[in-house]
Amino acid sequence: MLNSTRYFVTGIGTGVGKTVCSAILCEALGADYWKPLQAGDLSNSDTITVKSLVSNKQCQFHNEAYQLPYAMSPHASAKKAGVEINTDLIQVPQTSNKLIIEGAGGLMVPVTDNKLYINLIKQFNAEVILVSQNYLGSINHTLLSAESLFHRGIPVAGIVFNGDENIETESVILNMTGLRMLGRIPTTKTITKAFIKKTAASFNKS
Repeated sequence: MLNSTRYFVTGIGTGVGKTVCSAILCEALGADYWKPLQAGDLSNSDTITVKSLVSNKQCQFHNEAYQLPYAMSPHASAKKAGVEINTDLIQVPQTSNKLIIEGAGGLMVPVTDNKLYINLIKQFNAEVILVSQNYLGSINHTLLSAESLFHRGIPVAGIVFNGDENIETESVILNMTGLRMLGRIPTTKTITKAFIKKTAASFNKS
């Protein structure tokens, strides 16, 4: 059940739909949104994008802990910008609402020279929602991501599939991980508020 107070949205790789999934979850749960580290395109950040897509008035949008100007992994973007990331100083926003936390890339993206995003998930004490998208190799990437989370004892609420249904791929992933499917993000040409609202209504929140 989606009854935890914090959910960390991560993906099996870059560009699989984490930001759209985060917007859908905020809309569905009336949850707040937080992107701890934004790297690249600060004028069109993920926070700005999610805020533009969510209609639910319960949602609040919290400032990033670090805004990094280069579209690279956080550790590389910070170095290039002359910024030192101190993960001990990254504090989860205080809210009485549920909180959606969005990562960057996948679980093994480096935040510093010795910390990965998967370390931050543990630090934030959040339950993971894993976004998977069908492509050649996605089964391997999804199973590896799930295995990494299980190995570290990080709870996983379930999987969101982004794109058209692929029964063979999805059934293998669900059977081998034992995770449940929380919802599907349909293929669409444009992402709009109406699309987010309609998709949110179809998600499994029970």
